[in-house]
Amino acid sequence: MADIPRSLSEFEQRFGDEAACAKYLIDARWPRGFVCPGCGCGKAWRLETKPWTYECAHCGRETSVTAGTIMHHSKLPLTNWFWAAYVMSTQPCGISALQLQQELGLGSYKTAWLLCAKLRQSMISPNPIPLSGLVEIDKIEIAWRGRNRPVSGCGPRRRERALVVGAVEVQDLRLGRIHLSVVPDHSATSLRAFLTAHLAPSATAKIGQWSGDTLVPRTNQDPHVTSVTDATKDLHWIHHVFSQLEVWALSVHHGLRRHHLQTYLDEFAFRFNHRRVRETAFLSLLGVAAAHRPLLYDLLVSREAAARAAQHQLR
Repeated sequence: MADIPRSLSEFEQRFGDEAACAKYLIDARWPRGFVCPGCGCGKAWRLETKPWTYECAHCGRETSVTAGTIMHHSKLPLTNWFWAAYVMSTQPCGISALQLQQELGLGSYKTAWLLCAKLRQSMISPNPIPLSGLVEIDKIEIAWRGRNRPVSGCGPRRRERALVVGAVEVQDLRLGRIHLSVVPDHSATSLRAFLTAHLAPSATAKIGQWSGDTLVPRTNQDPHVTSVTDATKDLHWIHHVFSQLEVWALSVHHGLRRHHLQTYLDEFAFRFNHRRVRETAFLSLLGVAAAHRPLLYDLLVSREAAARAAQHQLR
């Protein structure tokens, strides 16, 4: 853990050039030495004509250090990727795409947005650990903004607000991990799907009023549920999380876009859950990123992909 950056100056010393960044990726992908993804051979040589690319000595397959990752086919320097990952994972408020464009001197906002979007996708753990113990749960309506207009929080139109369910572990009056998910409605069915997906069977869910439906555990594997009548008083910790979420959304992003709301929630939760180990959050993010498949711009911006991602959170 001695090489974990604890400040921007340490980060620049640790990952100041392409070689340092490439070495980290090589060690992260092949901790026991290079293994060809085609034939499994462990012998290869580095090509001088292609940056950070190895040719298998057995089958001749060429493998880039970024192949199969979210950085695949990216024309950006690895130093840009690493710097963005460091800021997004370790700074309390992260960074917006516009700020990132200015800091890195990128030629277009689209490039900066795609960089941020890919890193947000890599913040989603493929095997998340369910919340356990005492868990406070409530809902909040998040105002979202449309293209080229500010956050739509002033009008009463429900179609411009998204329903979000939040949960936080309460451990001896200390906050543990959180999870935030967009849900389609206020029904008990939506709440039950959230509980099943994100709470351990042994957890105790402390929940505010949720429509007129009675949420009765269907099996012994369901979390124990207790209801409260005064959510503001009895669900203090989850409302504290909601308050931080709203401040972050307005101050950093000036409102969140509806079709990518879940990925923004995932970013907020990732940083919150790593708040006591911000230094290791950076390496954790890059480690997850190195295991993701390539993500194309068209896929990231499509409404269908965003909808599928939101449904996946409820499974």
